[in-house]
Amino acid sequence: MKLLLIEDDPMLSSALCKALIHEGFVVHPALSGREGIEALSSFKPEIVILDLGLPDIDGTEVLKRLRVKHIDLPTIILTARHSIDDKVNALDVGADDYLEKPFDMAELFARLRVLARRLSTTKTNKICIKGVILDLAAQTVHLHLQPLTLTRREYMVLKALMENSGRVQTKDMIESKLYGWGEEIGSNTIEVHVSNLRKKLPAGFIRTIRGLGYTINQDLKSSPSH
Repeated sequence: MKLLLIEDDPMLSSALCKALIHEGFVVHPALSGREGIEALSSFKPEIVILDLGLPDIDGTEVLKRLRVKHIDLPTIILTARHSIDDKVNALDVGADDYLEKPFDMAELFARLRVLARRLSTTKTNKICIKGVILDLAAQTVHLHLQPLTLTRREYMVLKALMENSGRVQTKDMIESKLYGWGEEIGSNTIEVHVSNLRKKLPAGFIRTIRGLGYTINQDLKSSPSH
């Protein structure tokens, strides 16, 4: 999932980028409001983390401009401002969530998972389809309760497909969830990952929709695991 991080503190931005990438996000950092606004069009994020205390444009103004063209883009405010007025104002302008610094990284990840679920067809941290259980919080996959060993890229491809069970994911859509902006990608990279996944998953689990992309067969879907 593509995430735009608008944070002017270079050390915090770098640390957050590393942690978010480890969690499976494709991250584009912006160190100013203007840079962040430009990245909205060029990077096309699915979630935004926005600091309010930016050096050039106040984060609240960035949020207002964001909402003009991206009314439904999930946005978390991450700020050192602690007043109730700042929080209420940010939420009224269009923030989806508000997290004060200092914060616990685990809480930020949990809040991001809530926003990610809003974008997917699943509303739980565990997705179960025909004995395949994908745990978004633990980043693990089990088949009939036995752990599956997947590479990180294989996990991300499977996550993209299972989160959107019943909806076709094109190769470009999957690539955007796996790789950083501008990163070179082999022409058959996704096909290789899908081929490797098929060797580890039940027969027919991943369907190829000729000329379009891939999907998980919705007919195979079972009840979510609790």
